[in-house]
Amino acid sequence: MNAFNNHIAEYLEYCEYRKRLNAKTLKAYRIDLKQYELFCSDTTDCTSKNTVDQFITELHKQYKPKTVKRKIASLKAFFHYMEYQEQLNENPFTKIDTRFREAKLLPKTIPFHSIQTFLSTLYAQKEQAESNYQLRCRIRDIAVIELLFATGMRISELCSLKPSDVDLASNNILIYGKGSKERIIQLGNQDVINALILYQETFKEDIEICGYFFVNRLQRKLSDQSVRFMINRYAELAGIPQHITPHMFRHSFATLLLEQDVDIRYIQRMLGHSSISTTEIYTHVSNAKQKDILIHRHPRNLMEVDKG
Repeated sequence: MNAFNNHIAEYLEYCEYRKRLNAKTLKAYRIDLKQYELFCSDTTDCTSKNTVDQFITELHKQYKPKTVKRKIASLKAFFHYMEYQEQLNENPFTKIDTRFREAKLLPKTIPFHSIQTFLSTLYAQKEQAESNYQLRCRIRDIAVIELLFATGMRISELCSLKPSDVDLASNNILIYGKGSKERIIQLGNQDVINALILYQETFKEDIEICGYFFVNRLQRKLSDQSVRFMINRYAELAGIPQHITPHMFRHSFATLLLEQDVDIRYIQRMLGHSSISTTEIYTHVSNAKQKDILIHRHPRNLMEVDKG
């Protein structure tokens, strides 16, 4: 077991320094592999097909399909590494069918009118600020939400932005996505640009001290959790009953662009998806758009039928 534990430690080191995986991915790998190590602690062979097969069955009993999929992927990547390092006689996954049916859930989006109400509430709260501290916080909050919706970036990408990634001279945002892949998003709305300029001017010293573009009241990097809390608070003030998460701004960004007939390939690049199949989940047509299409664009409307 100690030897197997050493293999895991070596693999995680390989992932960190050779593959340059981010901290969140490394944490997930560590948790998943530790779980497998504990599962097979009473087994003589952790690399056998039978042990891996039993582990996968236990995963299906305990977790939802999305979590099972991730944990299997973590274990499969680890065994692939061991095979690559010639530490296995045979990869157990060679003879295991890991495919399973999972429900395809449509991404949860925020209706257009709710986003409009949300943003209006943000700006109203800024005008009603009763202290300089409140005003500063609301200037930052507006910049955060405007940028989330304007770019469709992930919350982790937004919180990790460095001052040098935000170029308001050319209105470009440099985003470091999953797998350290870079993409540039051009800001095209003047209200968004103005919100970022005001934030940058207001928090200039804090940004220099922190080293990140978005900062909290302690002049430290703004956390994902702080943004979630912020969104919940403003949604409540706006009277929006729907539970809104940061990722829903990303889903709404993609869906609303598709409804404006933007080519899915452009949306794929803006979202930073490596595969078009990931982006295709947004190709579901909203009820409002579907109704508009069927009422105004259906070819039956163009037919003149002689009904006797």
